[in-house]
Amino acid sequence: MEKMVDLLSTPILVTIILGVVGLAIPAIDAGRREKGTNRNKIYSAIAFGALIVSLGIVFFRVFTGEVLPAVAFAEGVLVDDMFGSFFAVALLLVSLMITASSWNYMKGRSNPAAYYSLILLSTIGMVLIAYSTDLVMLLVAWELMSLPTYALAGFSKRDPISNEAAIKYFMFGALSSALIVFAIGLVYGMTGTTNIGDSIRAMTNLDPTLMPVGLLAVVLFIAGFGFKMGLVPFHMWLPDAYEGSPTTIGGLLAAGTKKAGFAAALRVVVLGMFALNADWTLTLAILAVFTMTIGNLGAIMQRSVPRMLAYSSIAQAGYIMIGIALAPYSDQALSGSLFHIINHAVMKSAGFIAAAAVAVALASYSLEKYRGLGRRMPITAITLSIALLALAGVPPLNGFWSKLMLFGAAINAGPVAEWGPWLAIAGVLNSALSLGYYAWIMRKMYMEEGPDMSKVKEPKAMVAVLVFAVVFMVGFGIWHAPLIDFASQAVPDLSFVSNAAPGPLSR
Repeated sequence: MEKMVDLLSTPILVTIILGVVGLAIPAIDAGRREKGTNRNKIYSAIAFGALIVSLGIVFFRVFTGEVLPAVAFAEGVLVDDMFGSFFAVALLLVSLMITASSWNYMKGRSNPAAYYSLILLSTIGMVLIAYSTDLVMLLVAWELMSLPTYALAGFSKRDPISNEAAIKYFMFGALSSALIVFAIGLVYGMTGTTNIGDSIRAMTNLDPTLMPVGLLAVVLFIAGFGFKMGLVPFHMWLPDAYEGSPTTIGGLLAAGTKKAGFAAALRVVVLGMFALNADWTLTLAILAVFTMTIGNLGAIMQRSVPRMLAYSSIAQAGYIMIGIALAPYSDQALSGSLFHIINHAVMKSAGFIAAAAVAVALASYSLEKYRGLGRRMPITAITLSIALLALAGVPPLNGFWSKLMLFGAAINAGPVAEWGPWLAIAGVLNSALSLGYYAWIMRKMYMEEGPDMSKVKEPKAMVAVLVFAVVFMVGFGIWHAPLIDFASQAVPDLSFVSNAAPGPLSR
């Protein structure tokens, strides 16, 4: 029996800290009605402090060995293991970057207390998803993550585009939740339990007459989680929602909630597919190829930088899916996916925050406004360039190493999965394709001049976050071993499906 979660476990402590602060900020604001920027500064600092403390708790528990090794499933509703801690670090980093950069973005805007409170409450949901080992707990965490982001997406309520983004996001989010609820109902009806581990064990011995129902449940889970992950063909809402949301919130959705969707999928879908003794690997590989290709092709045709980053985010989900498709054949594949998840969390956050800095300074999202940005906003331009090159997988940046792990795992899987090398080729070609539109942005910034080339004051808080992102991307590109080791420790043990999986597992 796995170690039971207790009141001093990491997810509970993080929930208490973020929940208390997230509810306290609006309560404090209720007694403060003066105008000005002080409220924004205070609430941003309080939220940032709560996230720092939460991240410190996660790191402390990991480094002192007080969390379990990564487990496929456990007793209870939450498990304090390395898998959950890995995702908690990635998600808290994203929320920290978004909260810090919002100090500039929210300056002069109304309702800062609600804004920061919603970010903290959504972060609780994301973190709890990573630690969930029960389907009902997972659903509660999923809704806690999603509901605040619906309001955040439409936070610019006087902007029709933001309203449209919020409505589309809400409609597809509601559909996603409905599919997940339906899937949970089917699983409970077949197995009599909502514990993820117990239900998967029961499904390994499922009555053949119930096999179609089991397959339907897995398909519904894939569709439900796929909407949040941005997988093709469940991606249609994503560009409009990311573009219409406040740019900082677009970063939270692209780098945060998307990663929570992968955490849920890894806990439920991957293990469930193996348990049904069905060969899903080729299906997932095809899904990965379509996702990365359609995402990159869509990005090439955009003229809005946030929208281009949104399509790029779809493509990045395809790269992460490579490791999930190869999970039965190699631990390196899942390690590569997790490594790319934490890299993408910082790279994509940096991209959206740089776009937010341009929006704050130049009041535009159009690509044409980036002409001459290298001279007008040098720190923003160089950070955006580094983030784009890291997303494309250019050495020696961190994105290169995670893609190298994924493509290497695909090639090494060739003897047992003949399509593996082709998956690697598709990934390399798509990375080259993405470099085309990334280079287009960089050309605008450094090789073209706009009508006004005067230097613009860069938002200080955003610049600080961007400098951190550069240190992360370059630092872990040069010294990537610690992150690879962390990702490897976070891979759950899949040996329980060695007989059911369509290929040999390395463990």
